[in-house]
Amino acid sequence: MNREGRPTRPEPAEAGSRTTFTGARGLDIEEALIFETGRLDATGVDIEEAAPFASRLGALASDAAPELPGLTEPEAVRHYVRLSRDNYSIDAGLYPLGSCTMKHNPRLNEKMARLPGFADVHPLQPTSTAQGALAVIEALADALLVMTGMSAIAMSPKAGAHGELCGMMAIKAAIAARGEGATRHVALVPESAHGTNPATAALIGFSVRSVPAGDDGNVSVEAVRAALAPDVAAIMLTNPNTAGLFERQIVGIAEAVREAGAYFYCDGANFNAIVGKTRPGDLGVDAMHINLHKTFSTPHGGGGPGAGPVALSSRLAPFAPVPFVRREGDALRLVEHAEGTESFGRMSAFHGQMGMFVRALSFILSHGADGLRQASEDAVLSANYVRASLNDLMSAPFGERICMHEALFDDRWLKDTGLSTLDFAKAMIDEGYHPMTVYFPLIVHGAMLIEPTESESKASLDRFIMTLRDLAFAAKAGERERFTAAPVYAPRRRLDETRAARQPVLRWTRPPAA
Repeated sequence: MNREGRPTRPEPAEAGSRTTFTGARGLDIEEALIFETGRLDATGVDIEEAAPFASRLGALASDAAPELPGLTEPEAVRHYVRLSRDNYSIDAGLYPLGSCTMKHNPRLNEKMARLPGFADVHPLQPTSTAQGALAVIEALADALLVMTGMSAIAMSPKAGAHGELCGMMAIKAAIAARGEGATRHVALVPESAHGTNPATAALIGFSVRSVPAGDDGNVSVEAVRAALAPDVAAIMLTNPNTAGLFERQIVGIAEAVREAGAYFYCDGANFNAIVGKTRPGDLGVDAMHINLHKTFSTPHGGGGPGAGPVALSSRLAPFAPVPFVRREGDALRLVEHAEGTESFGRMSAFHGQMGMFVRALSFILSHGADGLRQASEDAVLSANYVRASLNDLMSAPFGERICMHEALFDDRWLKDTGLSTLDFAKAMIDEGYHPMTVYFPLIVHGAMLIEPTESESKASLDRFIMTLRDLAFAAKAGERERFTAAPVYAPRRRLDETRAARQPVLRWTRPPAA
């Protein structure tokens, strides 16, 4: 039992069902820890004794051998295959996470990324032998510049947050070049921003000043003007924002920021809702990162590998980081040193994530301009189909307002049920769905944020919608046990998540001898 009084391991869920000898239920196999499977005194691989050597670990050297489990090859393969079956993935079903696009990655992209000339390229090989790889970087950069309407682009940032850092470092360098580095030290960050925005600003020495969101979920020009002052360096605004809404006053905000002598950083995590529909550069944006996994279909999750190129306006282009690709006649050169330029320096050791560049360019070329625009339109259509199909049962914080790529609900409709957003999310697991993003954005109480993406068919969306409608009817009908006991059919039951976060068990310890 966990601290909530619910069993952590699965139980027979239906009357008359029995517990099996193995703990497995058909192909739902109860898998032991790898330490419990393998022997600690043997290994399935013959390892030669190490030759004499002088240790440099000093007092940090261990007196005992590490307790690593020894498994045969079949045991190791079976262990990880069985574990993989417990993972939910976009290849298994609809992944409704809002704020964090999880969409199908076309297999064509994977095929292109695995071509030997791209998969085997090495960052330290002579550029004369990697002209094709540099051409991919150049072509992708050119395409992103066309779509954003910007003047320059940095390709080396490794992810969205790394891209934020790049954009804000360019802004900081531009302000220093104007001689205002000591006086402009504040970054304006709306309440509805991604959490990485204020963290990024603080990391490089900016103070953060919050800007409130209005009752309509948007940031107003008036609120921005009230926060602007001679000490403001930049605003960090997400558009579409974390509530899934387009910032309708973005042009006015950009003008106000520019008039105040500051810069406009746009969090481009949600660029996938507006590609082919509007260009951030035309809206007055000075810097914007692009999450390639969200907009251009590259793998997502597990902390990487990722890519977060940053588009820069003409005001910030001179301060772009190295390295960058430069065409010299018929050849391409990787400019790796900032000497003689206003570049703020180097963001990372090499040019970026080659595999992500190939996948993104493959996605762009295979879709074309009309296909990319349709992908944006389909993403918005899917989200609004979900919103309209659930609005009569689930409460939306901003009413009937048209959303962009994700639909947002709150927990007001659960008020008289005694259930919470978390209960509803756990019940979705029993229905075979990964829960949507919950309790984010923070400006909405008990938030449930759903992003169906453009990848899902109408049949897939209908099945998902009907599942949520069935759960909503059950919640309102007082079927509390269906929610408070959930998940029942998952490999593990509901955990005490607070205790798991505060007292994590991160290493296996040998049980005491019987």
